[in-house]
Amino acid sequence: MNKPLQKSSPAPRVRVGAARVSLGMALRTSLVFIVLCGILYPLVTTGAAQLLMPKQAGGSLVTDRGGKVVGSELIGQDFTEPQYFHGRVSSIEYNGAGSGSNNYAPSNPDLIERTKASIEAWTENNPDVPVSEVPIDLVTNSGSGLDPHLSPQAVYIQIPRISKLTGIAEAELDQLVKKHTEGRDLGVFGEPRVNVLKLNLGLQELLNLN
Repeated sequence: MNKPLQKSSPAPRVRVGAARVSLGMALRTSLVFIVLCGILYPLVTTGAAQLLMPKQAGGSLVTDRGGKVVGSELIGQDFTEPQYFHGRVSSIEYNGAGSGSNNYAPSNPDLIERTKASIEAWTENNPDVPVSEVPIDLVTNSGSGLDPHLSPQAVYIQIPRISKLTGIAEAELDQLVKKHTEGRDLGVFGEPRVNVLKLNLGLQELLNLN
């Protein structure tokens, strides 16, 4: 008895059709996520930031009494004139285009030389203050290299030099530092700190008044 003839399977055509469907779904999914994550989400978050925290969204810029932008609360500056408060050492020269410093071990020759140079600069500007009394944040780099803050101790120790050069009484400078000392976040996080840029702007106002 003869067997009935069987039709050939259309499997190849089915596989091509399924591949096209999968490719179409992938493209549509990618397009949806590009619109959601690449356009809508940035627009919503940027708009919310500008509405709720316009100063922070704009870079936390600091202006002088004349309204001129002189820097940012978030990025330190290199104050070299001895009559101003000096900030932390920055191995990247406070370049806001990037952050970070070389992760040197304490025995690294480059770190040792950099620290020696910082100590020599301190000794030259503050001959009456022993090196043993210098707070560590005055001669070391922060992790980001952009830190705009100093510990209150690192600021107070500079008062005798600044008082001598400006003629402003140490007691008046002491009050200025207290005025610009920020406490711990929410009372428990971090350490008390002083923004050196804001402090020097306050000092500049005192200089103009005297």
